[in-house]
Amino acid sequence: MAERPRVLAISSTGGHWIQLLRLAPAFDGVTLHYATTSADFRGHIERIAQNRGQPRPAYHVLTDANRWEKMKLIRQAVEVLLLLLRVRPDVIITTGASVGYFAVRFGRMLGARTCWLDSIANARELSLSGARAGPHADFWLTQWPELARPGGPSYEGQVL
Repeated sequence: MAERPRVLAISSTGGHWIQLLRLAPAFDGVTLHYATTSADFRGHIERIAQNRGQPRPAYHVLTDANRWEKMKLIRQAVEVLLLLLRVRPDVIITTGASVGYFAVRFGRMLGARTCWLDSIANARELSLSGARAGPHADFWLTQWPELARPGGPSYEGQVL
C-alpha cells in the first residue's frame, strides 16, 4: 500500500484559520498536520476529523508574531523551519499570514509542493504576506477575479 501524502495546513489564527478549516474536505485521505499560533483549536480540529471519519490530525502550535514584532518573527521563522524538518510535508497549504509565508519559503527549499490561498477578505488588494509569499508558491490563488494577473495569483473561482 502506498504511503499517504503528508500535508501541512498552516495559518495564523482569526480569519486565516477559519478559512483554512473550511478546506477540511480537501484533506481526506492524507496524513494531516495542522499548525497555527494558538493552542485553543486542537479540540475543534479533532472534532472536524471525527465528523468526517478521518484520523485525528497532528496539531502544532507556533509563536504568534506580526511585522511589528521582529524578534518574535525570527523565533516564528525558526519554529516553522524546525517543524518542516520534523514533519517533512509533501504539500503545504496556507491561507496566511506570517507562518504561511515562512512555510512557503522554507517548504520550497525542502522540496515540498506549496499552495498560497489569499484571504477572501482581501478584495481590493493582495495581503502583504500573500504578495510576498505568492511568487514563491507552486500554486498561488486569489479569490477575486479583479486581483488575478499574469504571473499570479490565479483566480480559479471562490474557494471559500
